[in-house]
Amino acid sequence: MHKFAFAGAEFPEEAVRERARARAFLEAERAAGRFVPHKCFWTTYDPAFSKRAAGEGFVAMTWPKEYGGRELSPLARFAVTEEMLAAGAPCGAHWIADRQSGPLIMRHGSEEARRSILPKIAAGECYFAIGMSEPDTGSDLAAVRTRAARRGDGYVINGSKIWTTNGHLAHYMLTLVRTGASVEERHRGLSQFIVDLKSPGITIRPIHDISGRHEFNQIFFDDVFVPAHMLVGNEGDGWAMVTSELTLERSGPDRFLSDFRLLVEGISAVGPQPDRHQAVAIGRLVAHLLPLRRMSASIAGQLAAGTDPNQEAALVKEMGTNYEREVPEVLRSALALDTTAAGGACAEGYADVLLAAPSFTLRGGTREVMRGVIARGLGLR
Repeated sequence: MHKFAFAGAEFPEEAVRERARARAFLEAERAAGRFVPHKCFWTTYDPAFSKRAAGEGFVAMTWPKEYGGRELSPLARFAVTEEMLAAGAPCGAHWIADRQSGPLIMRHGSEEARRSILPKIAAGECYFAIGMSEPDTGSDLAAVRTRAARRGDGYVINGSKIWTTNGHLAHYMLTLVRTGASVEERHRGLSQFIVDLKSPGITIRPIHDISGRHEFNQIFFDDVFVPAHMLVGNEGDGWAMVTSELTLERSGPDRFLSDFRLLVEGISAVGPQPDRHQAVAIGRLVAHLLPLRRMSASIAGQLAAGTDPNQEAALVKEMGTNYEREVPEVLRSALALDTTAAGGACAEGYADVLLAAPSFTLRGGTREVMRGVIARGLGLR
């Protein structure tokens, strides 16, 4: 049985310093009118902002200097991440590359891939999509059917990926494929490739969500050639790498702060004299937020210590995204919001958050998958 560990993390001096720098940068950006705070983080995409943030050293913070990083601790990055999310900053362009694709390439990629890609990510000029999910497989990553076959000095990929957030805008996609003999091998025979999304044979079709936005896509591979140096690690290493990658995807502040701006503006709309119902509703949301933050920061501390808290990350993701889904519903009741009419800063854009909220518990693994991981950790399955 796994013993879940969430010891409190102590932020080092460099994290305190970087938090202050990030806050000053964001205040200057807002004062200059370069961005308007977003109520839902996942709807943001602003390459110009990503380049400015990178210019201040807020991208690739933990990476080695030789690849464009600053060699700071994960807790320093955690502090900056919190500030970006709290400000509603438009970080969507560089987010995936900085959070998980870059670190995976750093650990397991070829030196040629590191040299050609990582400095561009660190400069805020190279963006990634995630190619894990496939049609008709749900959240069962071991059921992927997209295949890569060796050909000459590389591989040829055929198949498709779905729910690829911002895949139509990204430069590369880290893609999980099957290189083993058959699908029946399940967790064996899986590999990951860095795929240039401008390669011949790639077709990207938009998937519009319920609000009409185009963030999701289905991406098709028709004899897409990928050079051998774009294989991440060795053939067959894909499942182990995906597991560690998902720890990064599931444990950060973006799993409970996606709609934090809505909460802030809701509290402002209520003012200093809430009625009893409003006080209870807001108090409950804030009280749930604080332990989530402690748990997430604890995982950042564990990553800094070199451990792989996969099951703790699943618990943060399950609790955090459930919390995010609650925020718009609780505020609508507490504030009696009319989303069809103008109603101040909180009501403006509220409907977009409400429509996006169901996706919060899907990104990074569904509730059912997270609860399965947690149950295994508790020895219940």
